[in-house]
Amino acid sequence: MPPQPTLKINEIFSSFQGEGLRQGEPTIFVRLSGCNLRCSFCDTRQAWEEGQDMTHAQIKNKIDQIHKEFPANWLCFTGGEPLLQNIQPLIKDLKSRGFLLQVETNATFPPIASIDWYTISPKPRAYFISPQLIHLAKEVKLVITPDTEFRILQDLRRQFPIEIPLLLQPEFNTKTATKICMSYIEKSLECGMKNLRISLQMHKILGIR
Repeated sequence: MPPQPTLKINEIFSSFQGEGLRQGEPTIFVRLSGCNLRCSFCDTRQAWEEGQDMTHAQIKNKIDQIHKEFPANWLCFTGGEPLLQNIQPLIKDLKSRGFLLQVETNATFPPIASIDWYTISPKPRAYFISPQLIHLAKEVKLVITPDTEFRILQDLRRQFPIEIPLLLQPEFNTKTATKICMSYIEKSLECGMKNLRISLQMHKILGIR
């Protein structure tokens, strides 16, 4: 009998979505290990390497255990970079169980099928985006640091359809990064750019996971 496929998982837990347009919704999170970019401002560095190999059955059993106590409709695959591993077979199975599925990705890998909500978060230096994801995104999240130039916002706004919001997320919710976000929003209004918003990390404000 061939060995069962495995994924390297950093953690599986329940909480409330802390970022983006789905902010505040009950969600079960599947955090995968591994990342191809490893940004300096990453707040989940433990997911770069830490984790354990789990079969699809073990992952589904863990999700089922959590779901009994926390019956959320949404599952969010995050990382690290979740599309670095082959999650398509697991996604197909979970979708058949009636879950709504979100993937938070740095957009450097092509999309997979059956995802209800793609959160696209392009990263420096190249801010590369797989072309197939551009019209699948529900939201585009840009982490704003003191090094983020306004031209990056302009370039992203041009790439994505205007109905897809561009969310500016201050690095670590700091006052400095928040002030930069506010100034960039004002500047975007002057330039005629539309559908930009500030998005704080709610889970850090509330002190939850």
